[in-house]
Amino acid sequence: MAAELLEVQPREIEFTFELKKQSSCSIQLINRFVDQYVAFKVKTTSPKKYCVRPNIGVIKPKASCEFTVTMQAQKVAPPDFLCKDKFLVQSTIVPFGTTDEDITSGMFSKESGKYIEEKKLRVVLTNAPTSPVLLPNNGELKKDPFYDTSLHKDISQNGIENIPPPERQLDEDISSFQSAKVIEELKTVKDEESRPADDAEELESAKDVVEAKLVKDFEELKTRLHLMDSKLREADHKIMKLTDESSTAIREKNMLKQEVELLRRNKVKRIQMGFPLLYVCTVSLISLVIGYLIHP
Repeated sequence: MAAELLEVQPREIEFTFELKKQSSCSIQLINRFVDQYVAFKVKTTSPKKYCVRPNIGVIKPKASCEFTVTMQAQKVAPPDFLCKDKFLVQSTIVPFGTTDEDITSGMFSKESGKYIEEKKLRVVLTNAPTSPVLLPNNGELKKDPFYDTSLHKDISQNGIENIPPPERQLDEDISSFQSAKVIEELKTVKDEESRPADDAEELESAKDVVEAKLVKDFEELKTRLHLMDSKLREADHKIMKLTDESSTAIREKNMLKQEVELLRRNKVKRIQMGFPLLYVCTVSLISLVIGYLIHP
């Protein structure tokens, strides 16, 4: 596309670096289109070091949005105040009426074929304002020019500028700092998007890998369940078939028993109904012999 989707101001993320103290910087995103909704997403190469609020959002036509980057308290200063950390602001056109809740990671995937605009922001560290010190100047001690000139000074008799301890100012600063800290904590609790930029490129890729693995495991589980269901159906069919065969065998067995019983009954009846032929012949032959002997 010829025109840029979002205008980023400023193009550098500048932090005032102080040891063991947090530092924040605000970046403004401007949508110059008059009829397009633009979604954005912020990534960083060091998600554990920074907190981005919000890290995703939708900007309406001719509107702007700010996100705040907070650098966590650091124990050691980088060499020469050079920081290699970078931020990436991705933006793409989304349908009219899209809200922050509708944003997904797939909207910013280049594989989808959509135009994804990317702008890199580098991190710049600046030293904190120097504390009040006394500098020698022509035999006298002068205050550092960066120190606040609104503090009252007393000049002693030897010509040295003495700065009284600003106890009242210190108490006010502590109170304001504590109030700001409480407000910041409340905002952190209430803001749902006050999380570190966990969607850095490496975490994004790891998330995609985990999602792909979960999808693959789900498909495998679904296939296994389908296979088990098929086997169960086949087993049910075999059980029904064996049950029918068993019932048929039992019926045939009962029929055979009935036939055997019927044959046994018929045999007994035949025995009871008359004499065997051999017995009859034998008796006849004996009768003839006896008759012949009696009547020669």
